[in-house]
Amino acid sequence: MLPVSTADNTPPRNDKVLKQAIAWMDEGQGVALAVVVDTWGSSPCPVGSMLAINDSGAFVGSVSGGCIEPFVISEAIDIIADGEPQNLEYGVSDEKAREVRLTCGGRIRVFVLRAQSRDELEKMMGDPPVTRVIDLANGATLMVDDASVTGELQLSEDVLNQIHCLHNQGSGGTVIQQADTELFVMTHSRPRKLIIVGAVHIAQILAPMAAAIGFEVTVIDSRPAFARPERLPGVTIIHQRSEQAMQELTIDSRTALAILAHDPILDDPALHSALGSPAFYIGCLGSRRTHAARLDRLREAGFGEEVLERLHAPVGLDIGGRSAGEIAVSILAEIIAVGNGKRLKS
Repeated sequence: MLPVSTADNTPPRNDKVLKQAIAWMDEGQGVALAVVVDTWGSSPCPVGSMLAINDSGAFVGSVSGGCIEPFVISEAIDIIADGEPQNLEYGVSDEKAREVRLTCGGRIRVFVLRAQSRDELEKMMGDPPVTRVIDLANGATLMVDDASVTGELQLSEDVLNQIHCLHNQGSGGTVIQQADTELFVMTHSRPRKLIIVGAVHIAQILAPMAAAIGFEVTVIDSRPAFARPERLPGVTIIHQRSEQAMQELTIDSRTALAILAHDPILDDPALHSALGSPAFYIGCLGSRRTHAARLDRLREAGFGEEVLERLHAPVGLDIGGRSAGEIAVSILAEIIAVGNGKRLKS
């Protein structure tokens, strides 16, 4: 077992919405789920944002940051009672525009359906990722994972292939067509992870920022003076040498690594593990001269040029930052950009 310090300081995510929905179902209450399936213009919550409502009107989550929640909750209570799903659209072209007051003239389309299957909700919270497909006409669903397809929807081979592609990409929410039917496709998976090697000043700023936008953050540093919970509140701290910690952590395609210790004794063992993993981002602190020396050491260790090209160094987007805070912002921005498939300028 890893020696760790933990605290739950992350903002609400859909898994917390689903967890509350399951708890309500276990208590015998009717539950509806509302999900943002499309947006136009300016809207406060992105596609895929969810709201759970029980039959007494209690709710958790958000689909608009508060603008339309009262209207959605009122409709959801009726949907729990009669079981008929609904597409709800709010915005400047809607009759309720003056009441709803969406910022900057945006519009939101929300699909609301009664939650029927506790098992389905649990799968949406689990690991590995699962993609849920909803027929926006009648609420029929299909669940797709790496190994199976289950549910009541009948889909063509072409549409299933498209859904598998979206599943592999980790779709945050997409509406696709099958003949005259609209299908909402969304992948549910655990949040991305950020592993930081070196509890340095940059890490003190980077770790809480990443946690605040939904990353599961782990900081590795065996030095007691650096790896203290009061310096890094709200994240997991591992008090081990990096080679030991990296062997026990799970590094997958949803993992980013920021190697910040600026000491080859701490950094290089972590890089050896990271370069042999499917991590989507590996960034290294240091000047171009420092990175050149780092590359020489890695070549001597047997790493080829194609593998070394995965490294982002000097770490972070070039925003001209000099302070620890500015560098932390540049690192997080680069991680987000790479994770979202943006092509960065060399």
